[in-house]
Amino acid sequence: MSQEHNETDVVEEKVETMADYMEELEASFQRVRKGDVLTGTVVSVTEEAVLLDLKYFAGGIIHKEDINGDPDYHLAAEIHPGDEITATVLRPDDGEGNVLLSAKLLGDQKAWETCNTLLNDRTIVTVKITEIVKGGAVAYLEGIRGFIPASKLAAEYVEDLETYQGKTIEVTVVTADEENKKLILSGREPALLKQKEENNIKIAKCQVGAVMEGTVDSLKDYGAFINLENGLTGLLHISQISSQRIKHPGAILKEGQKVKVKILSTADHKISLSMKAVQEEEEAAEAVTFDYEENGSASTDLSALLKGLKF
Repeated sequence: MSQEHNETDVVEEKVETMADYMEELEASFQRVRKGDVLTGTVVSVTEEAVLLDLKYFAGGIIHKEDINGDPDYHLAAEIHPGDEITATVLRPDDGEGNVLLSAKLLGDQKAWETCNTLLNDRTIVTVKITEIVKGGAVAYLEGIRGFIPASKLAAEYVEDLETYQGKTIEVTVVTADEENKKLILSGREPALLKQKEENNIKIAKCQVGAVMEGTVDSLKDYGAFINLENGLTGLLHISQISSQRIKHPGAILKEGQKVKVKILSTADHKISLSMKAVQEEEEAAEAVTFDYEENGSASTDLSALLKGLKF
């Protein structure tokens, strides 16, 4: 009777060598100094700090204020375990056995570079107003505190700044001075651009030849600007105010006066108006009506008389 031999699976255990610990060994002899730039892997994140694995005998910690200065910045939403962060050593020991780091120092350099690019390209970006201060508002861009003067908050000067607290607006960078830590933003330029685009759309819908009512907004030597009933503004040139020659629009018009005008042109997104054309059309219509009534009346009377006569 033959004896069956059972084959035994041999599990080979991995024999660890010094080479496997070389990275950790080198790190243990490494001495961290203030100002060193280190890269670590995120181990955990809270709303107040980020813990890093530096492959060093001590872990690294970065507090929120040393990552981003924006009070609305949420660490847990922006940074996750496994992410790599490069930061500068503030203190080799924070008193609790951790290396205290700052990602803001390196981040600010990149942020200022970005702000300068936005300045040069006149790029429009969105920011949130986080604070109302004397003479304007504060918003953070790329983690840098920026100031928006009241005169540059919107298309027109804003009297009640508090209405902008917490509001999100579009801005352009006006000044990006890294040396003096001065970042000035403006919401005026994007607001005016948006206003112009909306007006152009409205102007495109205006029909040449249409007659509208409007209000005299201002008088100039060359004509008057009229605020139309559709919210747009058009130019009533001095030559289109009256069929009579006048030296100044003020001879016939005054600010606040209601007028009836005809749209002559919308070329180049500009509305050209005429009062003279409306007056001439009304006069022509009156002349035709008057002539019709006289002729009609005379014709009717004569016809009636002739019908009554017998020869």
